Amino acid sequence: MDWSFQLYSARNFQPWEDVLKTLASLGYRQVEGFGVVYDDPAAFRALLDENGLAMPSGHFGIDLLEQDFAKAVSIATTLGMQLIACPWLEVAERPTDADGWRALGKRLAAIGKKAKDAGFGFAWHNHDFEFAPLADGSVPLRLMLEAAPDVGCEMDVAWVIRGGCDPLPWIDEFGSRILAVHVKDIAPHGTAPGEDGWCDVGHGSVDWAGLLTALRNRTPARHYVMEHDNPADFERFARRSIEAARRF
Repeated sequence: MDWSFQLYSARNFQPWEDVLKTLASLGYRQVEGFGVVYDDPAAFRALLDENGLAMPSGHFGIDLLEQDFAKAVSIATTLGMQLIACPWLEVAERPTDADGWRALGKRLAAIGKKAKDAGFGFAWHNHDFEFAPLADGSVPLRLMLEAAPDVGCEMDVAWVIRGGCDPLPWIDEFGSRILAVHVKDIAPHGTAPGEDGWCDVGHGSVDWAGLLTALRNRTPARHYVMEHDNPADFERFARRSIEAARRF
């Protein structure tokens, strides 16, 4: 398996030339893009090629995807992506009832159709807010997925757990739609100060060995992306995580 690395995890450890060189030296062959690395896609593609790295997937904001899809396609094509993932909704834009979440799902379905027509896969990347039950007991992520049956998932397993859910039933139910996985770990209580409760993969409380078995057996996911939202040392995180993952 070629492990990928979400470049957001290294945003505070510039320059990108050094980041990519470090990742390649640790054995990564893929990375996942996000916002700022799209400022000059051709130049960033040259850096990837120089380090023997591919970018098969990337995150794109919903505003860009809805308002200038052609630009998103141009960026994705230049960087060699196959999968476009939409990762976030600002707090003020999040629906407050079931109909609102279904409407969001339909918006994603429209983006997904454009992505498919352009030759890309398309997925929603979850955080924890999509698992907070509404007043009627419904779960936002389920409402979104039911309203957009052709949209895939990039499952961020640790955020599922932080959202108060067991990932395994979601894998069982929606496994055929999980196109990519974010591999991150939750720090044991009282550890990893200053790192927002996250830690190096394989050094926390998430049963990654068991979850990876389920994901490999029950999903078509091709991209397994290491991520830490706020590492104190990006090289330490990247190194210890890939070392642990190779043992899973």
